[in-house]
Amino acid sequence: MASIKKLASQTAYYGLSSILGRMLNYALVPLHTRVLLHQQDYGVVGELYSYVTFLNIIFLYGMETTFFRFASKSEDQQKTYNTIFSSVLFSSIALCGILFMSSPTLLHWLSLGNDTSLYRIEYIYLFTAIMGIDAITAIPFAKLRLDNRPIKFAAVRIAVISINVFLNCYFLLFCPYWNGLHPTSIFTSFYVEANSVYYIFLSQFIATAATLLFLYKEIIQVKLRWVWSEMKPLLIFSLPLLFGGLAGMTNETLDRILLKYYLPGTMEERLSQIGIYNAAYKLSIFMTLAVQAFRMAAEPFFFSIHKNEDSKSVYAKVMNYFVLVCTIIFLGVVLHLGLFEYILGAGYRAGLGVVPILLFANLFLGIYMNLSIWYKVSDKTIYGAYITFIGAILTIVLNIILIPSIGYLGSAYATAICYIVMAAICYIAGQKFYHVPYQLNIVFKYIVLMLVFYGASIVLKNLIATSSLLFNQTIDSALFILYVGYSYLQFNTLRKN
Repeated sequence: MASIKKLASQTAYYGLSSILGRMLNYALVPLHTRVLLHQQDYGVVGELYSYVTFLNIIFLYGMETTFFRFASKSEDQQKTYNTIFSSVLFSSIALCGILFMSSPTLLHWLSLGNDTSLYRIEYIYLFTAIMGIDAITAIPFAKLRLDNRPIKFAAVRIAVISINVFLNCYFLLFCPYWNGLHPTSIFTSFYVEANSVYYIFLSQFIATAATLLFLYKEIIQVKLRWVWSEMKPLLIFSLPLLFGGLAGMTNETLDRILLKYYLPGTMEERLSQIGIYNAAYKLSIFMTLAVQAFRMAAEPFFFSIHKNEDSKSVYAKVMNYFVLVCTIIFLGVVLHLGLFEYILGAGYRAGLGVVPILLFANLFLGIYMNLSIWYKVSDKTIYGAYITFIGAILTIVLNIILIPSIGYLGSAYATAICYIVMAAICYIAGQKFYHVPYQLNIVFKYIVLMLVFYGASIVLKNLIATSSLLFNQTIDSALFILYVGYSYLQFNTLRKN
């Protein structure tokens, strides 16, 4: 129980930083969906960030997890840190150079060969620099996690996001206001109102560059070194994670790319649909935060206890706690969706139907992350690549089949099906190679009861059939409070067992 309390405390630190940081970042959603009145502009934002998530995997090529694995068992952690940081630094410089030189070709490809003002070459330059810096700073961030320094980790994350939010507000709110009053002011003389998308990306670049300053102590202590005999085992471990990561990112973000090609209509109309879907996707952030905070704390924690006699029973207990928390988050969002919708601009609320599906999908992504520990601690990362490749193929096939008929709703269903299948395969394979006594009866009980409460909300509101937001929210809040009370009793039961 003590080890689970330690994981919970570290998850709370990482979760607090993620929640506060993301909530600051989340403040940009109502800003962007009101400033970007043309949904296709927000579609461009969502599409480019989708490409970036893929390229981030390539830039880092599994070295973050590799660092945890090798540094945790090494007698000289600094040496491992130096080697991995050096490798990521050299490869990032090379990849940035390739992307900078290829930017005209990439711009032509993004525009589908059309002469359009929706894309600009500056976007490629900015995102290339952002990806390079993200990769370089990922290893110092990993070192903070391994050294159990969640406070500095949280402080840096929140500071970077705060800078991004401040600059977005400066460029998108203050500049047009001040420029209207004082057109020649030095503070806003550079401002061009039509460049809103560019300023969003510029804000992200400046904030990301600030990370280098915040982590300078962790960076300057590096002694650059690259020895093939030392890198070989690291690469053998990391390359399956690279391919698995690419496949995993396919499951997470390829939908916003495929929508551009398989939705009907002009490119502007397709980008508008992507913009609506991307805005609605943001409302699943609370489940994403829980999964992300858990992963940050759990990965080094799981590695640190895997040699303990009770490690497998701890893994099983952690799963029960995790799923119970996620069911609370699911109901907390879907039962108050009538309030959360006002976060989005009016032109973006048509996509709210995907939110419950995406929350459910991310719950199973979290379950998969719990289950995936078996192939990491047993050095069988190739199986992780196999599983995520199966998920990637399923994602691609389902999106191609469903998007033409039901649009972005098909992408949401594809995501949910993919993560459910991946979790099932990971469980079956894990029980064969690294048996963990997961209590599936408890896990499924929580999920089924969660769906029963959600279904009860729908049935009750359909029976009463009132348009009163206050009345509907009263029903939903009562159901949510009831489930939270049940969950409290379950927490006590799990703690005693």
